[in-house]
Amino acid sequence: MSVPINTVIVDDEPLARDAIRLRLKEQADIRVVGEASNGFEAVKLIEELKPDVVFLDVKMPQLDGFEVIDRVSSVHLPIVVFVTAYDRFAIRAFETHALDYLLKPFTAERFAAALNRARLAVANAGDQETHQRLIALLDRERPVQSASSTPRVNRPSYLVRLAVRRNQRITLIRVDDVEWIESSANYARLHVRGDSHLVRMTMAELEQRLDPGRFARIHRSTIVRIDSVKEIVPEQHGDFTLTLNDGTGLRMSRNYRSRLQQ
Repeated sequence: MSVPINTVIVDDEPLARDAIRLRLKEQADIRVVGEASNGFEAVKLIEELKPDVVFLDVKMPQLDGFEVIDRVSSVHLPIVVFVTAYDRFAIRAFETHALDYLLKPFTAERFAAALNRARLAVANAGDQETHQRLIALLDRERPVQSASSTPRVNRPSYLVRLAVRRNQRITLIRVDDVEWIESSANYARLHVRGDSHLVRMTMAELEQRLDPGRFARIHRSTIVRIDSVKEIVPEQHGDFTLTLNDGTGLRMSRNYRSRLQQ
């Protein structure tokens, strides 16, 4: 017997939840483990139950669907099928970035197609491409910027979140929480508050996509978040030792000194 796909339904309309629940009841491999009628309930359910799939309404009181995913993403990132009453023009964003969406009112055929795509994504353990598309959708709807940054429309689009695999799940790490990054073969290792995570990106890719006002490459194998640097001590041959706020010591090559100075 296959492992059931644990599913949560989130919608502020009882009839909409009923419609999804009744269709899921017909599926032997689907188990509805919870329902929520608002964003705060949804956050609590997702963090507690860690479902495989969430059918998530976009427009809700208190927290909308994007805010729900934004809040739970660092704990657990499920496969998301958005449920929306948006018109056909707004749907383009979902077609580009989301796993799938259901436009109310949806047909049995459309629901079956969305469910099959969710099944496939679960079978693939939530591959990174699926979640990178979700990140792109979140960043499109809710651009995040630091207090020191200029408005997003006036500067290049830099990474806000990174998808990492943890215990066969995908979670999102905010770049604001990354203290330093080191090269690890074909991956990069993110150091975040005493923990570390691997992401499949090269140092060159990260250097290009991280805000140069906040991150600097200090060695061919190291990138550091600038405001995590506590002390810089010169060493022999023109190199430096950087001490971070948590006591970590990093070597800065003289070839990269100008990048940090800038």
